Amino acid sequence: MIETVAVEFSHNANQHMSGGLKALDGISVTVAKGEFVAVLGRNGSGKTTFARMLNALLLPTGGSVRIDGIDTVDESRIWDIRSTVGMIFQDPDSQIIGTTVEEDVAFGPENLGLAPEEILSRVQKALQSAGMLQHSRTPPHLLSGGEKQKVSLAGILAMQPECIILDEATALLDPAARKEVMNLVRGLNRDKGITVLHITHDMEEAWLADRVILLDAGKIVQDGKPAEVFSNSVVIKEAGLELPQIAELFELLKQDGFNLLTCTPNMDEAQAALINCMNPVRDQHVHQH
Repeated sequence: MIETVAVEFSHNANQHMSGGLKALDGISVTVAKGEFVAVLGRNGSGKTTFARMLNALLLPTGGSVRIDGIDTVDESRIWDIRSTVGMIFQDPDSQIIGTTVEEDVAFGPENLGLAPEEILSRVQKALQSAGMLQHSRTPPHLLSGGEKQKVSLAGILAMQPECIILDEATALLDPAARKEVMNLVRGLNRDKGITVLHITHDMEEAWLADRVILLDAGKIVQDGKPAEVFSNSVVIKEAGLELPQIAELFELLKQDGFNLLTCTPNMDEAQAALINCMNPVRDQHVHQH
């Protein structure tokens, strides 16, 4: 039984890019079972290369990547790795191959050589978890972008992974579908203990994570809780990103002398903090009159 999903990554010499540039330069990361980690970075920061290292779509040219102690260069364990770490890509059409939703979701378990009864059970449970059971007989091309992405998620869930990687999986979705997919993934992390790595440049989505890793030019420049990472506005902006709106507001108020603690993604907590910091101003105004 798998007790942890520990992703150790030490990459010192990636020469696969033109000109011998390093897409990843000395990355060392450990992710524990059950964590929800957002990996942030602008285009070209190395975040997609990093993601594809984690289920052996790319192999390191230096250093090592281990999934549950299995080195990704071990070709005899490739199915073990990809059963443990499922990946959802930006474009769901690149991942969907079945003529119906249930046929597509069954593809992975069928390749594991499971009994038909087990395959059917996994497909039903996966579609239920992804909120797509009512579309089991629907041809995928009739679905919306958000629904297609949920089919991709169901296909991964049918493999019963310990970890799911979303590689810019919400980038092509409209705001409503994006929120729905992220809430679904957050629920799987919370209720089933599935480890999640969300590769993104969307700062608002990163608030949902327990931890944020910020990449720039193939290196880790920040690693910590979202509130801690987003409180360092200089590093965020040097990495070519903008602060989430609430963090930007807190930053501007701090610059104006307001006594605010670290920003929070919780709207109720943020509102309370803003009210508290404004109270001295209000009291001073009352006393003056």
